Amino acid sequence: MGYAYDDQNIFAKILRGEIPNKTIAETEHTLAFADIYPQAPVHILVIPKGAYVCFDHFAAEASDAEIVDFHRVAARICADLNLAPGGDGDGYRTLSNAGAHAVQDVPHYHMHILGGRPLGPMLTRREGA
Repeated sequence: MGYAYDDQNIFAKILRGEIPNKTIAETEHTLAFADIYPQAPVHILVIPKGAYVCFDHFAAEASDAEIVDFHRVAARICADLNLAPGGDGDGYRTLSNAGAHAVQDVPHYHMHILGGRPLGPMLTRREGA
């Protein structure tokens, strides 16, 4: 499946240094920064530096090094911010939207890490679902 990557999306501009961000972590393959419209006390976005549109694009086409680095950065953030339930934290949620039905706002793969308060159920069951 071919993905058309828009290099003018806001995350591409952040990666090029055209838009500032509050960096939380950065490696060769990954950037993590605070969401400018946080939905929880902790709301971090983790993005690969490569041009990937969504999770399945990243998982199918990224190098092993990119995939491992992305997930290790996310794990380090959970530990460093005391979110991990195996440490001092009470838990967190990760979320990634892909496509129109999931209301993906930015066409660059990104994972939200949310925590710092009870988040409630992720989805509410609807009739016919």
